Amino acid sequence: MSAEQPKRALITGITGQDGSYLAELLLQKGYEVHGVIRRASTFNTARIDHLYNDPHIAGTKLYLHYGDLSDGSRLVTLLDSVRPQEVYNLAAQSHVRVSFDEPEHTANSTGLGSIRLLEAIRMVGLECRFYQASSSEMFGATPPPQNEDTVFYPRSPYGAAKLYAYWVTRNYREGYGMFAVNGILFNHESPRRGETFVTRKITRAVARIKAGEQKELFMGNLDAVRDWGYAPEYVDAMWRMLQVDEPNDFVVATGTNYTVKDFLQFSFEHVGLDWQKYVKFDERYLRPTEVDALVGDASRANKALDWTPKIHTPELARIMVDADIEALDAAGRPWIDTVVKH
Repeated sequence: MSAEQPKRALITGITGQDGSYLAELLLQKGYEVHGVIRRASTFNTARIDHLYNDPHIAGTKLYLHYGDLSDGSRLVTLLDSVRPQEVYNLAAQSHVRVSFDEPEHTANSTGLGSIRLLEAIRMVGLECRFYQASSSEMFGATPPPQNEDTVFYPRSPYGAAKLYAYWVTRNYREGYGMFAVNGILFNHESPRRGETFVTRKITRAVARIKAGEQKELFMGNLDAVRDWGYAPEYVDAMWRMLQVDEPNDFVVATGTNYTVKDFLQFSFEHVGLDWQKYVKFDERYLRPTEVDALVGDASRANKALDWTPKIHTPELARIMVDADIEALDAAGRPWIDTVVKH
C-alpha cells in the first residue's frame, strides 16, 4: 500500500499488555490501527494513553471503538465499517487461576469470542488476515518440549477455552480458505504485565519490599517450570505470522526453562535481597490442577519467520524489577540507589 493508504489493522484486547505493544509496533510500521475496547465507567486505557491522540487531530492513526467479543452483531458492524486488512484477536479472560473461579465467563470470552469474530469476518465477506492468540496452556500436562505437533492436554478452563479457539481458527482456515493463524505463545512478560500475574506480582513486591512498603510476599507453587520471554519480542512474531505467503500455526518461545523459584531469586538478588526471608506460602494461590512444565520449541518460527528471542528470564526479571522501582520513584517514593542496572 502507498503512504497515502496505510495498511489497516484491528486489534481486540488493545488495552492489554500484548495489545499495547502490538499497537506500538504497527504504528511504527505506518499502519492505521483500530482498537476494540469495552465500555466502562472508568478509563482502562493506561497502557496505550501514550499512543492516543484526539481523532480530530490531523495525522492520527490510532482509533478506538467500543465493542465486546460477547456481542456478535457489533463485531459485524465494526468490521464492515473499519475494513481492516489484518485482525489480531488478543482479547480474553487471560488469567489461568481466575478461570477456575469464572469458568463460564472464560469460555464465553476466550473461547466463543473467537468464533464470533471469525464468523463476523466470514459474514462481512472481509478479505483479511486473522491472528488468534493461542496459548501454551493448551499443552497442559503433556511433557516438554512442546511444539506445533505436540498433543494438547489443557489443565484449566482457560486452557480448554484457548484450545476451542485454536481449533475453530484452523477450521475456518481449512473450511473457508481464510488466512487464519494460531500463535501458540508461551509465557511472555514485561513491565506492562498485570499486577496479579505471578511475574509482575513478584517484581512489584521486590520494589515495594526494598522501599520498605511491604514486608512479605505470599506465593503458591514455586516449582512450576515455565518458558518466559519478553512481550515486545513476541508481538513482533505475531506480526510476522501475517506477513508470510501461506497461513500456518507457530509456537513462540525461548526454549529455556526456569521455575517460579528461579524468577524469585533473580528478582530479589537484583536488589541485594534474599528471597527466602520474605516469601511465604499460601495454598489459596494453588490451582485445582497444576501444569508442571511448559517449555517451547520454536524451531518452525525461527526458520519460517526469521524470529529469534534475544531476552531470556534472568534479564527479563531485572527489566521488570527496574521498571517497578522507577514507578515507585515516580510516585514520590524513596529513591533506591542499590539496584544494579542492566
